[in-house]
Amino acid sequence: MLFDYLPLAILFILAVLLAGFVVLLGHAFGPRNPSKRKSQPYESGMTPIGPGTRRLPVRFYLVAVLFILFDIEVIFFYPWAVAFRQLGLFGLIEMLIFILILLVGYVYAWKKGALEWE
Repeated sequence: MLFDYLPLAILFILAVLLAGFVVLLGHAFGPRNPSKRKSQPYESGMTPIGPGTRRLPVRFYLVAVLFILFDIEVIFFYPWAVAFRQLGLFGLIEMLIFILILLVGYVYAWKKGALEWE
């Protein structure tokens, strides 16, 4: 049983060794002439103005989280559509309940103003 995983283990070991070798090779033979200008953050060729981090409103994160949440929930439609005929009426009712729960969450977020962009 464990013998079946031997090619996978060999491939993993070879990949790690090759990656380590390439990193060491680049470190050993790569150009090294650091300067103050090279150590500065690159900002599209422009001189950085102000701090590197700025405070963002929470709405940006809220919209991003809601997008990811609803995007992941929509992924569940694909397996259901593939197995729709085997699930029958029970699968249809379950998906309608799932869609109803999604709609309630969407309407709640909409009414709370989470989707407003100012």
